[in-house]
Amino acid sequence: MSPVSSNAPHGQSALRTVQVLGGGNAGSSAHVRSLAEGLVARGVRVTVCAPVEADHAYDFTGAGADHVHVPRSSDPGSVAALRAACADADLVHAHGLHASFRAVLALSGRRTPLVVTWHNRARAEGARAHLLRLLERRVVRTAAVVLGTTSDLVDRARRTGARDARLAAVGLPGRRRPVDREDPDRLRPKTRAELGATGRPLLMAVGSLDRERGYDVLLDAARAWRDLDPVPLVVVAGEGPLRPELQRRIEDEELPVRLVGRREDVPELLAAADLALLTSSWESRSVLAQEALHARVPLVATRVGGVPDLVGDAAELVPYGDAEALADTVVRLLADPERRELLRERGTRQAATWPTEDETVAQVLSVYDELTQPQPLA
Repeated sequence: MSPVSSNAPHGQSALRTVQVLGGGNAGSSAHVRSLAEGLVARGVRVTVCAPVEADHAYDFTGAGADHVHVPRSSDPGSVAALRAACADADLVHAHGLHASFRAVLALSGRRTPLVVTWHNRARAEGARAHLLRLLERRVVRTAAVVLGTTSDLVDRARRTGARDARLAAVGLPGRRRPVDREDPDRLRPKTRAELGATGRPLLMAVGSLDRERGYDVLLDAARAWRDLDPVPLVVVAGEGPLRPELQRRIEDEELPVRLVGRREDVPELLAAADLALLTSSWESRSVLAQEALHARVPLVATRVGGVPDLVGDAAELVPYGDAEALADTVVRLLADPERRELLRERGTRQAATWPTEDETVAQVLSVYDELTQPQPLA
């Protein structure tokens, strides 16, 4: 097999990898884009197998990778397309449970090494939960290496039967900040005025409007904030199936909450906020948490999944589903500028400990090197 090197010996082709992505959440899709760009820059040939809409959103071809359209479905046609794309790959790297299972099916009967990255925990109930456990077991027992973005995902992979499970170094892809050519302090009043938060605290939440985000708890907490003077405004950036239900509650209960839909200016919105709120039932390496700490915005987050390890002592953590604890913590922070400043300083220090995109690519390359270098004869 080809060596993992940007300086392959004369006459020897560069390593060829296939990155397999399902529908992919924003975090895993951005990670694959970042990884593809870093690998290509180091002389690795990269093909990304993903739905065409993912390439439109994340521009894998713009990163120097080839893109092959493979639908999210695990039907025979999709598996056959993936199998053809992987025909001459030195190594296949799949991201997420469903993409990994498709890769297992596509590589059946071949000796191509499979690396799997678990970015999040698959969630389901009843019969579907049993099916997911079966898929997990099949995937981790087939994969040469399972990379988990949090320690609990690594532990889960080991319990499920992984031969080799490791903690993944995952940098925040394309870390976004307000454009430097404009002074963020000058942008802040303009952004707050646009949102209707002039002269009142601005609380910012970001993420798809689905059950796992805990927005029902956020709305419960917002009832308590109506009694504050001035009343804080909660802005939620994101779109999803719960929008009608959440909007109905906001109107019926006259809650100080605005749903602003999917936004392309999240860094500017976040930089204008007094606090960032993360209310999810589970997170691995939350993009919002990372962006909040990078932007020096105090964060209140649920103590779930990989959040405590990610933020350390640089955020206020509350139990998931506890609206009273969330409301009280926000009220206390808004009244305590010294505590907010302490969290900003801690956030800067904590963010400096996170892996960079270069370090992420370096770790992945080291794994590829282990799996593709010729083994010495016994």
